[in-house]
Amino acid sequence: MHDTPDTTPADAPRGCPAAPAPPPAPPLFTWEFAADPYPAYAWLREHAPVHKTALPSGVEAWLVTRYGDARQALADARLSKNPLHHAEGARGKSKTGIPGERSANLMTHLLNIDPPDHTRLRRLVSKAFTPRRVAAFAPRVQELTDGLIDGFAARGEVDLIHEFAFPLPIYAICDLLGVPREDQDDFRDWAGMMIRHGGGPRGGVARSVKKIRTYLAELIHRKRADLGDDLISGLIRASDHGEHLTEDEAAAMCFVLLFAGFETTVNLIGNSLHTLLRRPDQRELLQKSLAAGDTGLLTTGIEELLRYDGAVELATWRYATEPVEIGGRTIPAGDPVLVVLAAADRDPARFTGPDTLDLARRDNPHLGYGHGIHYCLGAPLARLEGQTALATLLTRLPDIRLAADPDDLRWRGGLIMRGLRTLPVAFTPEAAEGARSTTEPTRP
Repeated sequence: MHDTPDTTPADAPRGCPAAPAPPPAPPLFTWEFAADPYPAYAWLREHAPVHKTALPSGVEAWLVTRYGDARQALADARLSKNPLHHAEGARGKSKTGIPGERSANLMTHLLNIDPPDHTRLRRLVSKAFTPRRVAAFAPRVQELTDGLIDGFAARGEVDLIHEFAFPLPIYAICDLLGVPREDQDDFRDWAGMMIRHGGGPRGGVARSVKKIRTYLAELIHRKRADLGDDLISGLIRASDHGEHLTEDEAAAMCFVLLFAGFETTVNLIGNSLHTLLRRPDQRELLQKSLAAGDTGLLTTGIEELLRYDGAVELATWRYATEPVEIGGRTIPAGDPVLVVLAAADRDPARFTGPDTLDLARRDNPHLGYGHGIHYCLGAPLARLEGQTALATLLTRLPDIRLAADPDDLRWRGGLIMRGLRTLPVAFTPEAAEGARSTTEPTRP
């Protein structure tokens, strides 16, 4: 940790024995921390639940770690999403965790604006990105899932991140947006550059963002002349009292759906599978439930996996527009605030046995998709992809197991997202062949 809070009571009576000092604060933002941040978050919840610290970038921000404080902060209108409220000046800089977002025309989207602009944009986007559209997309997600598994089922081993968790959501979001199949491998390459190299403003990341921005602008322009039944066409059609999304707004929204919609799902699938492979009792319960045709445990299980080791570690940046009190600390106007979802979702004050994985957990109001007006618009799609991926893999590869020492696995460092770089697994090819889905295999 970059700074250690003073926990000595200022008004301790003279002559009384001093309270025992808390254990040393564990370091934040190291490679060891990325592999298992939960002990450090437990320390913060107990000793410094609202804590100002220096981030690896040098920027100072407040970390909010307790569940009750986190819900308050996520819904507090005094904490703005607009980087222009940052006291140190964030004009033109990305503060959402989206690589390369400082590029022109990408800043006006739901993650970076407040009401009334946020209200207008969300209402327009919601008219196109409906639960019915997501539900109708389920057969295609299943088709993509089976097609990817068919590509490695006969081998008996695979890196599930690179050959499954990564391509599934990128192809799915491309299909949903209406990106032609012949262009989707380009998107896979561009997205891969962004996810591998994070938010660096130069080099391959900047080139990838520029290519995506240029491609989306051209695609939106083409679709205006030839509307279809895809999401981009829906965004173009969406109107509210005569208002429509501008082309820049539509391109920014597509960019956010593409990036936030694919990296969070990569991590959801990867983290969930990693957790289940290390908790064989829970995995076997889920497999038995699926074999019996019962999807109830899958439904509660995906929520528990999001709570236990979710895809998004910290909520995207917020900035105090005035002094704001959270958890007994006053955050000055202009200071950045980062709500630590991973810490809040293991708060023993809210969850019974928070460090225990319980796929049947019912009382589970986790914050994995946020809270308040910025609650994740793509949550239904992520749930669909996560449930389909887990159910199909565990059914078709029943003896799937880790093919590496868990301590050798490496995690991508970063502030917002948390996910594995690789997840090597092994399984019996014959078992995979014998359980092959009846879905007609197709090349994603």
